[in-house]
Amino acid sequence: MFKTYILAICAFGLAGTMITYPQVSLDASIRGLKLWWDVVFPSLMPFFILSELMIAFGLVSFMGVLFEPIMRPLFRIPGVGGFVFVMGIVSGFPAGAKISTRLYEEKKLTKTEAERLASFTNFSNPLFIFGVIATGFFHQASLGIIFALSHYLGNLIVGFFMRFYKSNEETTETRSSTKKTFILFKAFQTMHEERLRQQKPFGKLLGDAVHNSVTTLLMIGGFIILFSVLNQMLMQIHWDSVIQLILHNGLHLIHFSPEFGKAIIPGLFEITIGARQISEVSGPLIQKVILVSMILGFCGFSIQAQVMSILSEANLSAKPFLIGRLIHALSSGIFAFILFHFFEVNESEPSFIPTLDVLSATQTTLIQVSDHVLQAGSLFTLITLIIFILLRTKIHLNK
Repeated sequence: MFKTYILAICAFGLAGTMITYPQVSLDASIRGLKLWWDVVFPSLMPFFILSELMIAFGLVSFMGVLFEPIMRPLFRIPGVGGFVFVMGIVSGFPAGAKISTRLYEEKKLTKTEAERLASFTNFSNPLFIFGVIATGFFHQASLGIIFALSHYLGNLIVGFFMRFYKSNEETTETRSSTKKTFILFKAFQTMHEERLRQQKPFGKLLGDAVHNSVTTLLMIGGFIILFSVLNQMLMQIHWDSVIQLILHNGLHLIHFSPEFGKAIIPGLFEITIGARQISEVSGPLIQKVILVSMILGFCGFSIQAQVMSILSEANLSAKPFLIGRLIHALSSGIFAFILFHFFEVNESEPSFIPTLDVLSATQTTLIQVSDHVLQAGSLFTLITLIIFILLRTKIHLNK
């Protein structure tokens, strides 16, 4: 009953705040929609479709045999987890959760293994790390090396810790063939057998892939808009005063500039806004790098809600994922501190000394690529949604 009352009060309070500040609510909704329409949808859609087709064609089973000797001893995950790990890095949030859920539904993972896998296979997109954060916010493309390495290594630490999650639970059968001379042949044979089990024509497989991918992306878009509005509404009622005071004292305790406290709060909801505001604060560069790395690991309430929703559809627990975000944030901050000194970053110069200076020349190229992606994103989203509507209409007419 207490939970019911709290949820009802929160919903009523949010509705009342939106009515009180209608223009702020509208502007926040438009910003969230624009982010989803221009960037999120066109960047994730191809990878979602590709992952669906790769599962259907048996490529996941092929990679599962190859990755079995690595994933099983390190993370207590079947080899197919290697496919999810790679796709998670390439495509970004929340692809890891989406593909993990899909493999669980295909019975390639047990419930516990899917929960473990989803906890450490959700990554920030490399283009976002290098093009937006390192180049766009910090104007140092070479800083992307530190952000990326700390982010990926931090998630590996999460995966290692999560191998102990429900360690007594039943696991999928271990592949019997581990000899290098036979493992490739075994992988091709498994891929062929898996493809034969999928008795669907290519057109049907492609249509299902588009339909499932767009449905998931529509849900993601709803969460982006919701948390964009929620963040702005909470700012209007000055909810952040208490949290800002806590962060101010916490940062002072670890000898960080207290000025970062106000910039961190938006990052708890959305990575982009938080990273941008931290980069604009007047403070030591090493502290900025550490805090942004921690925000990337925490990944924000918006993305956490997206992952929780995807996992709940398959009745998977989100606890390992949420605990993993705290471990990821802490470990990423530690790795960022170590790597910052390892690469000898000069805080007064816009590049590393001297080994990574060549990466600074890519700044202009990354900005141009980002502009082209944004321009093409809207058109791609529109065309894909039209195809989706046609597919839904055909399915409805055939019933």
